[in-house]
Amino acid sequence: MNVSSFYPVIGSSRLAESRDFYVRLFGFEITFEADWYVSLRRGAHELALLNYDHPTVPAAYRKPAQGVLLNVEVDDVDAEWERLVLTEGLKPELEIRTEDFGQRHFIVADPNGVLVDVITNIPPAEEYAGGYTAG
Repeated sequence: MNVSSFYPVIGSSRLAESRDFYVRLFGFEITFEADWYVSLRRGAHELALLNYDHPTVPAAYRKPAQGVLLNVEVDDVDAEWERLVLTEGLKPELEIRTEDFGQRHFIVADPNGVLVDVITNIPPAEEYAGGYTAG
């Protein structure tokens, strides 16, 4: 199979607020916008927002996104903590911390309650090092 693109689409009733969240705070650009759908891109990374009750969504699945966690890997998680939490005032759902499995991270929520895990990868503790594959 040749996959030309793969990206999450968040079911939302707060399209404008969600669009602004990802554009202003995470540097995405709008590539398409309608009153029911917004397509965003940042370099090679894509994200879309869809009004969850739009008729293109099968009726049984017309619900807001739930249980979704988006990982955003950055060069300096401490700088992003400063910017997003201390300066912008986002509420941390998980305070910044260092994990033995090889991450320093914190979690905030977007306007839909979708969790955004902001991560800098770090060397893992010896007990986790063997779990990583080459490449």
